[in-house]
Amino acid sequence: MSGPVVECVPNFSEGSDARRVEAILAAMGGAGASLLDWSMDADHNRSVVTIAGSPASVVEAAIRGVGKAVELIDLTRQRGVHPRIGAADVIPFVPVSGVKLEQCVLLARQAGLEIWRRFGVPVFFYEAAAARPDRANLEEVRRGQFEGLRDSVTRDPSRRPDLGGPDLHPTAGACAVGARKFLVAWNLYFDSSDVSIVRAIAREIRAASGGLRGVKAMGVLAHGRAQLSMNITDFESTPISQVYRRVASLAARHHAAIAGGEIIGLIPEAACEQNSEWMRQLSGFDPRLKILEHRLGAPLRWPDGK
Repeated sequence: MSGPVVECVPNFSEGSDARRVEAILAAMGGAGASLLDWSMDADHNRSVVTIAGSPASVVEAAIRGVGKAVELIDLTRQRGVHPRIGAADVIPFVPVSGVKLEQCVLLARQAGLEIWRRFGVPVFFYEAAAARPDRANLEEVRRGQFEGLRDSVTRDPSRRPDLGGPDLHPTAGACAVGARKFLVAWNLYFDSSDVSIVRAIAREIRAASGGLRGVKAMGVLAHGRAQLSMNITDFESTPISQVYRRVASLAARHHAAIAGGEIIGLIPEAACEQNSEWMRQLSGFDPRLKILEHRLGAPLRWPDGK
């Protein structure tokens, strides 16, 4: 790709109906951005999409995806193990080349305004795009999920959206739009179905609890196994191998063992640690398909939504 390149990783609250997800992708496909990756998870009931391209094309593609998600996803009927506040739950913009994080903040603000104008979905800004310090942390924005936030915005002015509202969209909720650096979405599975084990490990390692810098974690039951779901937001300060060693040590205390791992979305080449134990544990990891720099040169075809 030539010129400035921005990545966007929209997360939609649909992970069981491929036709709906493909319809969302098809709506995004006419804006000029490139599709790099997309995946679905039925237990999380969530799909994660990675697109890249010029700032204008990526913003427009993301906005169109939100519009189709509003049309197709009803949060009053949606259930999954992953927290969510919106049909289009999070829309983060990430600088890749020729663009700074500060410029991605402006893109997030532009996208948020259009989401409210076009679809009537209120917007919260998070991470670098946060309009308030207490909303830099996505977990705080998403506290209570759709149901809790829907109730609290009517009685607590501090919970109201940054744009639109104060009420949430009746079926599509709200959208968290942000700007951030690269992160690695990484899940570990254990040889147990005991969710209390992974929840205890998550409390130990997450930065918010005094654990490892740049680590967000939660424990859930997914695909019949205990899963530690993590976002590594600062892999330069805290390499993934360090996180893996800490998790393996904590698991041993609980008489459990790591049984495999997976990367959701794409991973920057700088975060890869060849021949490391955590990479050997990855299921179906193909560098040509899962490393961002490789995908930039070989994007996927957009589904036609039919």
